[in-house]
Amino acid sequence: MAGGGIGASPGNGKEYPGNLTPYVIMTCVIAAMGGLIFGYDIGISGGVTSMDSFLEKFFPAVYKQEKAVNSSNQYCKFDSEPLTLFTSSLYLAALLSSVVASAVTRKFGRKLSMLFGGSLFCAGALINGFAHAVWMLIVGRILLGFGVGFANQSVPLYLSEMAPYKYRGALNIGFQLSTTIGILVANVLNYAFEKLKGGLGWRLSLGGAVVPGLIIALGSLVLPDTPNSLIERGKHDEARSKLRRIRGVSDVDEEFHDLVAASEASKKVDHPWRNLLQRKYRPQLTMAIAIPLFQQFTGINVIMFYAPVLFKTIGFGGSASLMSAVIIGIVNTVGTSVSIYGVDKWGRRFLFLEGGIQMLLSQIVIAICIGVKFGVKGNAGELPHWYGGVVVAFICAYVIAFSWSWGPLGWLVPSEIFPLEIRSAAQSLNVSVNMICTFVVAQAFLAMLCKMKFGLFLFFSFFVIVMTIFIYLFLPETKNVPIEEMTVVWKKHWYWSRFLKDVDYPHGSIEMEGSDNSRVHSCMIGN
Repeated sequence: MAGGGIGASPGNGKEYPGNLTPYVIMTCVIAAMGGLIFGYDIGISGGVTSMDSFLEKFFPAVYKQEKAVNSSNQYCKFDSEPLTLFTSSLYLAALLSSVVASAVTRKFGRKLSMLFGGSLFCAGALINGFAHAVWMLIVGRILLGFGVGFANQSVPLYLSEMAPYKYRGALNIGFQLSTTIGILVANVLNYAFEKLKGGLGWRLSLGGAVVPGLIIALGSLVLPDTPNSLIERGKHDEARSKLRRIRGVSDVDEEFHDLVAASEASKKVDHPWRNLLQRKYRPQLTMAIAIPLFQQFTGINVIMFYAPVLFKTIGFGGSASLMSAVIIGIVNTVGTSVSIYGVDKWGRRFLFLEGGIQMLLSQIVIAICIGVKFGVKGNAGELPHWYGGVVVAFICAYVIAFSWSWGPLGWLVPSEIFPLEIRSAAQSLNVSVNMICTFVVAQAFLAMLCKMKFGLFLFFSFFVIVMTIFIYLFLPETKNVPIEEMTVVWKKHWYWSRFLKDVDYPHGSIEMEGSDNSRVHSCMIGN
């Protein structure tokens, strides 16, 4: 199999021929809509839990505590285990379904996982929209979680495999962009529906999740399979034809042969989950665990899940708190658009590091602002509008930093670094860790806010410091590296190279030369 050199800079690396064709753009846009279901749910759940009609029907104890005139501790007035279970049950279900989704994605293709995800999400949305008891809410949330698990397993892989490597970052972040759009749409609908009487508002908000579910379910029916998935299932002729159409050129032999070689290697792996523990996969295993864990412990879902509740806690009225959540949704979408523009220009590491520093500074200021006004007793009295505006401004600075760094890159980087032979299992692990941490944070947040008060933001600040140092030391730059040649970036890394010594790869032997101007060569192996 032929191979080329992959150097320290993009210009020294293997370059597969291909263009950014309208066909690729269209398929990636449709697939990226899978992020809508994730984003819509994140935005909608926090909104409905701040609606009086919803709380009065399903969580009357919380409603009475919120309305109590003598309720002085603002930190604790929403502290309720059933209320947090309503939000967090989805992510426990997503964790369980991601394991099943791994097998479906590997054996039957990425499209079928998307179809399952959209269909299950629709079913959950309908049950929630017509709910008359808490158990119906929980069942609906579990079905929504199954849908999220399937979609989050398949969509990032699909986008990474379809995109030309030079544009992989931007197209993959389309998933995160649609997630932020879903959050924004949900926040706008919450603001509009909150004014409806008789409980109709929360029903429309929850039932409206049918729309993004239908988009991904119907979209999966018209999407083509990725060449990687077709080769994995033995459909080589169809894969070659599809690769030509995707790349917009007839000369795809080199990339096709590399994909076939990676697939042949993957077929020799009987137990991909067990293989993840092999020494040579230690870098990928570490990133599959560390990146989603750190992503959730930035504290972002504290803001996204409970933004309206949080703003109510610090003194905003009902409608004002929902409008503040809309503003955050807009900022989130803008920041993700910046990431799409810059990820393949500035690189993954730059965005990770800059975003981490900005999030850290913003969280410290937020903690100071809330601490000064509310203290440890949680009684701020009348909150001046300008003071609330300062808090919202720094929350927006925090959100926009996350939305061009850990938000999109937390999904992009894991999806592009896994070799084909462990890709489905590793992505399933990535989703599982993400959902475990999301569940823990969502379930614990209101209790933590009650106990830790403004110190909660300092708690998350500590993790931001740790994760920024981790990225600086241990994550190599992956921009402009073909996905099937990603192994070489670990071979060059100061730390991870020790795990890859004397290891043979499907693409040939890997040889290091020089120091400052070191280049990694993927050499020809015998057929």
